[in-house]
Amino acid sequence: MMIAHPPCTYLCSSGLHWNGRVEGRAALTEEALDFVRALMDAPIPRIAIENPVGCISTRIRKADQYVQPYDFGDDASKRTGLWLKGLPKLTPPQGARVSGRIVNGKERWSNQTDSGQNRLPPSADRWAARSVTYPEIARAMADQWTIAP
Repeated sequence: MMIAHPPCTYLCSSGLHWNGRVEGRAALTEEALDFVRALMDAPIPRIAIENPVGCISTRIRKADQYVQPYDFGDDASKRTGLWLKGLPKLTPPQGARVSGRIVNGKERWSNQTDSGQNRLPPSADRWAARSVTYPEIARAMADQWTIAP
């Protein structure tokens, strides 16, 4: 089994707007997509590829499932796609959903500002902090996929 977390820098929606503004960045997106294709085509019977919303779904194929940390028990919002081969969709544990605070009629979680943006300030390592897989989603992957046939 392979659970892959390819770097999202050149794949996620939050960074794609830079492709037309920064020379060479669009080529890096193409390289990243080629890497994802290679992962998907690996001769492994059970594969999960995890990445935030971005161009994988529009350029390769739609995600099999989108998950949110708050559905699995983490106080955070980060819509993340799962591209699956030979694995079932993840099922959130019953009663695990964390409710967010209500701001102007919309739910917001601890990692979000009132407008819904990520709360982390700009920094050299912001990308690393934002790329973390939330613990309860990781636990669900381990619990549910290690028993898959």
